[in-house]
Amino acid sequence: MTFRNTLDFLLLDWLQATRLAARPRFADHSADTFAAVLDLSERLAQDKFAPHNRLVDTEEPSFDGERVTLPQVTKEAVRAHAEAGLRAAGQDAEVGGMQLPYVVEAASRTFFMKASIGIDAYAMLTTANANLLMAHGTPAQRTAFALPELDGRYTGTMCLSEPQAGSSLGDILTRAVPDGAGAESDPLGPRYRITGHKMWISGGEHEMADNIIHLVLAKIPGPDGKLPAGVKGLSLFIVPRMLVEADGCLSGQRNDVSLAGLNHKLGYRGTVNTLLNFGEGRHPVRGQAGAVGYRVGAPGDGLRCMFHMMNEARIQVGLGATMLGYAGYEASLAYARQRPQGRSSGPAGKDPGVPQQAIIEHPDVRRMLLAQKAYAEGGLALGLYCARLVDEKATGEATSAADAATLLELLTPVAKSWPSEWCLEANSLAIQVHGGYGYTRDFPVEQHWRDNRLNMIHEGTHGIQAQDLLGRKVRAEGGRALALWLARVQETATRARRVASLGQMADALEDAAALIGAATQVAWRDGRADVAMHNAMGYLRGFGHTVLAWLWLDVAGLAAQRLSAGEGESVLLRGKLEAARYFFAHELPQVQAWLASVIDADDQFATLDPAVL
Repeated sequence: MTFRNTLDFLLLDWLQATRLAARPRFADHSADTFAAVLDLSERLAQDKFAPHNRLVDTEEPSFDGERVTLPQVTKEAVRAHAEAGLRAAGQDAEVGGMQLPYVVEAASRTFFMKASIGIDAYAMLTTANANLLMAHGTPAQRTAFALPELDGRYTGTMCLSEPQAGSSLGDILTRAVPDGAGAESDPLGPRYRITGHKMWISGGEHEMADNIIHLVLAKIPGPDGKLPAGVKGLSLFIVPRMLVEADGCLSGQRNDVSLAGLNHKLGYRGTVNTLLNFGEGRHPVRGQAGAVGYRVGAPGDGLRCMFHMMNEARIQVGLGATMLGYAGYEASLAYARQRPQGRSSGPAGKDPGVPQQAIIEHPDVRRMLLAQKAYAEGGLALGLYCARLVDEKATGEATSAADAATLLELLTPVAKSWPSEWCLEANSLAIQVHGGYGYTRDFPVEQHWRDNRLNMIHEGTHGIQAQDLLGRKVRAEGGRALALWLARVQETATRARRVASLGQMADALEDAAALIGAATQVAWRDGRADVAMHNAMGYLRGFGHTVLAWLWLDVAGLAAQRLSAGEGESVLLRGKLEAARYFFAHELPQVQAWLASVIDADDQFATLDPAVL
């Protein structure tokens, strides 16, 4: 079975995406238009992205002191993606978009992520940047900055981290001061001068587009000249690489943004990663140092606006991690089918006189392949489910939309973190299946692992996702999100019991969900965040695996129903059932151990003397 078979099954059969075409926003779409978009994406990814994945890894970006050099194939692939209209796929038709459901747009992106995530990152970041501006920018800002990003003329970045402030955004030191007379009335928004340094900026400098639109978090000093403390003082600014006129046309003048250097990472080497200096005076504007930036939203509202892009990026990072896991799974499955090695043991042992067999015949290799399948297909189900919640939030009826928004908030930390950890494990298993060859550059699986290792840090580390989940999301609205999810879990278990072979899985899922409820209560029984966070990582892992068990049981229920009715492709459906069976037998039992430290209120990490480390 191909990846496309699984994608179509999850998107069309399980999530029933074509039902969205009955809603006014998607009325021009149908199963045929969705298929056409996926066909286009699959073909474009195979033709323009996949053939160059190794090249952009080995010929990583270079900087000669003046400009960044990238392989020409990167520019061609990024341009082809934009010219196909895929950057604006979810936008209104009036601005050149297709008005696609987000779940179909996400499905489209999976082909590019699997083909070459290092090239795809430019489009992913640009689309998320433009989406933020379409949601929070003024009409002039949308016209001048977002629309050229969507049609392919510009690219975009997100500039949060600084050398001294990675995850701790409240410690950002980049400053924004009003840019003299008339600053508040600038047609492009309140105008400021930005000074500071931004680190780990993907896509921060290149020659692939007419302009690069940086979305920069910075602080506006108070009357005493001091920067406000904490995240509440953060504001958001559009800082273009090249300045534009009031009508949005390029002015021809460079803004005071300069490249300090490149970061050479373990993976994602096809994506240029930069340290940017804002306002150092290398490119003065009107004879003055300071990068010109235009405020988005109100002062101090920057983090709320930026979360629009960050939450979208978190789902995309999770999908990217999933597709790297999927790519490794496909490669190791193909290798295992054709690599002869060893012989089976019979009652009398091994017969050296018989030909060697393909390694897929060995039980332990099958174990590793089945684990990869469960991780990668489970991660895909998770990412698409969350994307479907985005559509429900935006276009559903009031109650359904509210529930979708609540569930999406709860599941976003899992959607980002679970694939980043477990599809990385899939990549490790893919290397193992290849044996010694897996560690060489003659096969793609070592690159998949290197690329995927970055995703545990992208858009918030695992620790941050764990604290967000246990510290905020499960307690939001008085615990409404958790209660809503637990009700969905119960509904899935009840349906699954209609299939005799799934009854034990339903029982195991309910047991795991009960442990989640107990662990949540124990963690917060004293109402102290410092105590609750002691074992947040165990909670995240237990919660994540329970979420994946829930999704796998739901998928398995549909697969069993189709098999019983004689509908669909038998091999595909049996594969889903075997993956679910593996997950419940070998993965879900770990939940109890992970949550034990939470339920037992283990304080080792909080009380440990650092001197002993």
